[in-house]
Amino acid sequence: MSALLATSLDPQPTVAGLLERVAAGADPLALAQALRERAQADARTEAGRSVWIHLCDDAAWQTQLALLSTRLASFATRADALRSFPLLGVPFAAKDNIDIAGAPTTAACPAHAHVPAESATVVQRLLDAGALWLGKTNLDQFATGLVGTRSPYGRPASVADPQRISGGSSSGSAVAVARGLVPFALGTDTAGSGRVPAGFNGLVGLKPTPGRVPTTGVLPACRTLDCVSVFAHEVADAAHVLAVLEGADAADPYSHFAPSPARWPERLRLGVPAHPRWFGDAGYAGAWADACERAAALGHEVVALDFTLLDEVAALLYEGPWVAERHTVLQALMDVRPEALDPTVRRVVARAAGFSATDAFRAQYRLRTLQQQAQALWGRVDALLVPTAPGHPRFAEVDADPVGANAAMGTYTNFVNLLGWCALAVPAGHTDRGLPFGVTFIGPAGCDAPLAALGQAWTAAPAATAWLRAPASGPTLPIAVVGAHLSGLPLNSQLTERGATLLRRTRTAPCYRLHELPGTVPPKPGLQRVPQGGASIELEVWSMPQAQIGSFLALIPAPLGLGSLELEDGSSVHGFLCEAHALAGARDITAHGGWRAWLAARNAQPAEGTNPAHPSAGDHSTP
Repeated sequence: MSALLATSLDPQPTVAGLLERVAAGADPLALAQALRERAQADARTEAGRSVWIHLCDDAAWQTQLALLSTRLASFATRADALRSFPLLGVPFAAKDNIDIAGAPTTAACPAHAHVPAESATVVQRLLDAGALWLGKTNLDQFATGLVGTRSPYGRPASVADPQRISGGSSSGSAVAVARGLVPFALGTDTAGSGRVPAGFNGLVGLKPTPGRVPTTGVLPACRTLDCVSVFAHEVADAAHVLAVLEGADAADPYSHFAPSPARWPERLRLGVPAHPRWFGDAGYAGAWADACERAAALGHEVVALDFTLLDEVAALLYEGPWVAERHTVLQALMDVRPEALDPTVRRVVARAAGFSATDAFRAQYRLRTLQQQAQALWGRVDALLVPTAPGHPRFAEVDADPVGANAAMGTYTNFVNLLGWCALAVPAGHTDRGLPFGVTFIGPAGCDAPLAALGQAWTAAPAATAWLRAPASGPTLPIAVVGAHLSGLPLNSQLTERGATLLRRTRTAPCYRLHELPGTVPPKPGLQRVPQGGASIELEVWSMPQAQIGSFLALIPAPLGLGSLELEDGSSVHGFLCEAHALAGARDITAHGGWRAWLAARNAQPAEGTNPAHPSAGDHSTP
């Protein structure tokens, strides 16, 4: 059966696609087995053998399949199973600096190899959600590099060009997804390792806010900065995995989880580098110009920014004492067996000896100043839009200058974790040389959910399947609107600029009447509940962050206010109602069924006369 399924598997399977097939009745064990066989076959090829360091052995795989069978048998329906296990039967890969119980962790250094008794928190959360680990992937040794060439287990190439690097340090994880071996993979990201390989392989690379996802059981690179990242083909897939991974962890002293706002406004101010820098001959400059034009075409304001401040932050990571964090992990091995390290990794980390404790404190002071200055950027723009990398080098270029080429790859990535921000790398077409080109959206700390929504809009992906979850967001309040706040009408921006999102279009219970309030600018209706003679009125229900409710209420003048509305399904939400005294003499437009229909009818024919009612007291240009 698996051979048949192998031919029917998508060349690049997605999380959503596998979950939809399982929901429709496909056998998840057979689907998972087919992907394992694909990975095993690929590992025997020239291009595929450098992707993996360790594939799940038969005994561990059978144990996972047995648990999957038990879970399936415990539910009456697939829907019930998927609600309890949001990654039911979905295989994944993990970078080999992330522990999986019973499997060796090498960090691409055989001398470091050991077998952990417990899985990293992120792996355990995936397994508890029903996922299956397929293997552990190659990386720049000890996650030190952005090139993917610093490993004794081989040098993965970009899926677009065998002469060009895959990017690193999460090289194997990115290539495993890009080659269609797993629908998603875990990487890590300290300086851009979850973003650069995504750009070089046409993938999504999600890097959460530091602390949002636990790093317990992950071998540190820079413990104060490290993030676990996600590679996937679709933004919704990566966001779904983040929703499973995120959350506080008492075992991780750097864990800091706070739900983010749900969305940003549809139209954003996107800060871009005023003077972008490029590397090599990949043709990125032209693709970047196209990306900026696309951002403007989507309605965003593109704001050119001086990146000098961010460049200074980035320089601290490798030119400052933060390299000593890497030394804390490798000191014992370097003292005893320095030859066990990749020569370039050893050269980079050895620079830690040149910094003193005094240097470390001075750098901390400088970083705190730069963080404060960088925070002011969010008063000018809502998010940053940058090239994921300044170029895509060939292996020969990296070999000629391993440190310099690597440093260039971090041009638009190195500063992000030092500032505590989140980032999402997404595909942005191809260059004139046929290479994939990627851009990265960068947002303030905690804005992971709206960043994912922005990425969804950028990629023009279809609506996510019902089986996918979104990253946690802050508490919201449903608010029903019936007039000028409806989508596309003059006051709708008062909702969207507060991060409100449209939940649904529906109608009230048949116990309301709608009137046109005279003299209001822009025109507005008044909704009133009546004991008899009412009708069902069209409305929209929007979800607004509770933190924004106060400023929204301040815009609502008498005779309007928020009260409890009954919907046609019998549920109740907060929504706009009008004081009864203001409706005396107002035109009753209930027969039209809603404000939008009334506007269309009114605009289609001349006005029949003037209402005798006086303008509502206190009614100006806001609702």
